[in-house]
Amino acid sequence: MISNKYFTIILARSGSKEIKNKNIINLRGRPLLYWTIKNSLKSKKIIKTFVSSDSNKILRIAKKFGAETIKRPKKLAGDNSSSEEAWCHALEEINKKYEKPSHIVGLQITSPIREDNDIDKAIYQLEKNRFDSLFSCQIIKDYFIWKKKKFKLIPNYSYKKRKLRQKISEKYLENGSIYIFNAEKFLKTKNRLFGKIGNYVMKKRTSFQIDDAEDLEIVKKIFN
Repeated sequence: MISNKYFTIILARSGSKEIKNKNIINLRGRPLLYWTIKNSLKSKKIIKTFVSSDSNKILRIAKKFGAETIKRPKKLAGDNSSSEEAWCHALEEINKKYEKPSHIVGLQITSPIREDNDIDKAIYQLEKNRFDSLFSCQIIKDYFIWKKKKFKLIPNYSYKKRKLRQKISEKYLENGSIYIFNAEKFLKTKNRLFGKIGNYVMKKRTSFQIDDAEDLEIVKKIFN
């Protein structure tokens, strides 16, 4: 049996609306990018770690901390560019220049809090269950969500028969920290989730994403 080959592709474009230069802001004395590169390099299963960026500055920082780099075209680094487009470009570049990976591990820079073995545990989950793709998540139970439709509030539950918290079924919220997918099938589907999909549950405190300044302050406090 041929063993799987896992390559990490970390996406790190230069633009950011909420926080300027978000991917390289200082977090505990290091650029934010550093923490995700470190997580990948610590994995016992990942063979190579790549950072894809349109920014030469970000690529220099990535190289300094041990990652290999892929220059991304500006057209794939805009506000409306998808992660799938960037992963496709990076994977095609990797297939040209390196040995072909069996799987890609997509790690999000803005989810910097991972336990040392989270990545390898997620890979184990994928292999054990023969999933084609997998996402990391946290368990949620008591989310009562409302939306507006033509100025009218509509709930996702029956507020007249509100369930007790302990009787609400578990749901899984993607936390964006880890995605793993079969490389060959990804190039065909152009989507990170396909086929037999699995999930890897992470703790609530490791599931925080940095989307705005308030998130950054919360993550700093968890780190400290």
